[in-house]
Amino acid sequence: MVLSNATKSAVDYGLKYVNNDACYPSLCVVGQFMEALESGKYDPNRTAIIMSQTGGVCRASNYIGFIRRALKKAGMEQVPVISANLSGLESNPGFKVNLKTLVRLGFACVFGDVFMKCLYRVRPYEKVKGSANELHEKWKEKVIDFLTTVKGPDLHKVQKMCKEIIADFDALPINDVKKPRVGIVGEILVKYSPLANNHLVDVLEGEGAEAEVPSLMGFMLYCFYNQIYKAKEFGTSKKTAVTNIYDTVKYAETIVSIGNQSGEGWFLTGEMVSLLKHGVKNIICIQPFGCLPNHVVGKGVIKAIRRVYPDANITAIDYDPGASEVNQLNRIKLMLSTAQKNLDREMQKQHEVQPVEEAV
Repeated sequence: MVLSNATKSAVDYGLKYVNNDACYPSLCVVGQFMEALESGKYDPNRTAIIMSQTGGVCRASNYIGFIRRALKKAGMEQVPVISANLSGLESNPGFKVNLKTLVRLGFACVFGDVFMKCLYRVRPYEKVKGSANELHEKWKEKVIDFLTTVKGPDLHKVQKMCKEIIADFDALPINDVKKPRVGIVGEILVKYSPLANNHLVDVLEGEGAEAEVPSLMGFMLYCFYNQIYKAKEFGTSKKTAVTNIYDTVKYAETIVSIGNQSGEGWFLTGEMVSLLKHGVKNIICIQPFGCLPNHVVGKGVIKAIRRVYPDANITAIDYDPGASEVNQLNRIKLMLSTAQKNLDREMQKQHEVQPVEEAV
């Protein structure tokens, strides 16, 4: 099961079991696991933990070690910790991932991205409060039922369901208003986890904006593309495949080297440029404590991006256990104030042009 204890108490557990000079995402991850195990809901003798492991220079490669150390400290050393990785870091004896599981994981990622895109695009404009979330829950149950029963790579069914999901969200009654669109980029866990980013999407929607979060599949393709780059430039193995991520590569390579692969590396730059090219001119770059690659690449490229895209409204916001939520909110509001002014100015220009077009 996927843990749902995305609360501040999980961070407190992380501070208890992980040295406070570790990165903020590691505190969140270890904290969620330890809070769950110490809650009494799970029998340590019949429970295992599975965690992804990147294999790069990012501290995420050490999460497995952090978790095992915390379990030992808590007297639960018998709990197995399984590493989900593609780089052969751990052998995981007794645990095998078959084709059926991989297919389901791939489908789940696709459905999750579709849900995220549809929900965030529609919810800020819904006429009936809660209708978007209600539609999401309806389809989530259908998707879970499909994923737990599907036996093979039924791509036709997945495509059909995705089209139906999108059609249902398109049909949801919405208000005809314009709101600032704000892209969210940054470290992978903090970008998607409401626990780690203090429910940033809810904050943006509450302040009258629309959140735009890049897909998880994009990050996976970034990891796959890095294997191809390494094979070409450094002669390493070229075992993984990649679909079309080359547009993101083109966006990034004019600003930062594609050899910059620590953490989110060049992909962070590519995501920001991609958002700008698709009309999302307001961007929050999440900077978690202890994530040096993210700070270097995230903050380091902002000036270069602004030189190419002068209307880019980018702000970097720090997230860590001791960060003031008031300060975070103030920075968000300042960014949104600029975003609203830019939107008003853009709409005013369109309004001024309209009579000329009608006269013609």
